[in-house]
Amino acid sequence: MAAELTETALARRKVRTFLLLVTVLVSACYVWMFRSGNLGQLGVSVLMWMPAVAALFTQLITTRSLKGLGWKPRTAKLLGFALVLPLLYALPVYGLTWMAGLGQLDPAGWQAEAGGMAVLPALGLLLTAGLLQSLLTALGEEIGWRGLLVPQLAKVTTLRNMWLISSVVWLLFHVPLIVGGNYHAEGSPLWFSLLCFVLLVFGMSAIMAWLRLTSGSLWPPALLHASHNLIVQGIFDAGTKPGPISPYLTGEFGAGLAVTIGLTGWLLWRRGLAKPN
Repeated sequence: MAAELTETALARRKVRTFLLLVTVLVSACYVWMFRSGNLGQLGVSVLMWMPAVAALFTQLITTRSLKGLGWKPRTAKLLGFALVLPLLYALPVYGLTWMAGLGQLDPAGWQAEAGGMAVLPALGLLLTAGLLQSLLTALGEEIGWRGLLVPQLAKVTTLRNMWLISSVVWLLFHVPLIVGGNYHAEGSPLWFSLLCFVLLVFGMSAIMAWLRLTSGSLWPPALLHASHNLIVQGIFDAGTKPGPISPYLTGEFGAGLAVTIGLTGWLLWRRGLAKPN
């Protein structure tokens, strides 16, 4: 019992320390981004690594070790599942949008993303080098959110509360960029973008937490995060010529992904998951 209480107390300390550090670091990064006008890829990449920096310092402060963040990949099955899952929940949304004539498939967008290459080589480059680049930035967030925060929260509260708290923290991380930057849909009101993004984050957070606690590794959620950013933004968004209504349906700020991702999270949690040991 004493060992259990000690582990719980340590988990609480990690959560408090991490939340304090990540608030300070993310706030400082946003101040730098907005004051310098650096809201492009460089600024966003630095921002995405602030949770990792906070998590690493939290580990060093509380345990003087970087162990315990889920560094081992562990299961190839869940890694493969994480890699293809964004295709499964995004293809119905974009496919129906294209078939209904609300938006058009436009492979020229892939060529633009790949510097003017032909369509098939451009798509191949995005799916390989693009995935690696996406992983390099997504990993920064996942070391913090799922490497440290989710398993430590799961040790000190219920799984439901762990999901709610981690979802709110992850949402707040994005809000300044949505409200004050250019991270929102074009063609729909800001309030609608924010509403759909809130629903998407809560659904995605459920999926990420399920992957982290089921696998015992941060790599499945990191790979899902990277694959999601690539498939949704780099493939489907880039390869879609929008119509008047499509911004309300597609993308991270549309209703379509909010529904399919939320449904996916619900289905996975119905399968069950356990608290970390």
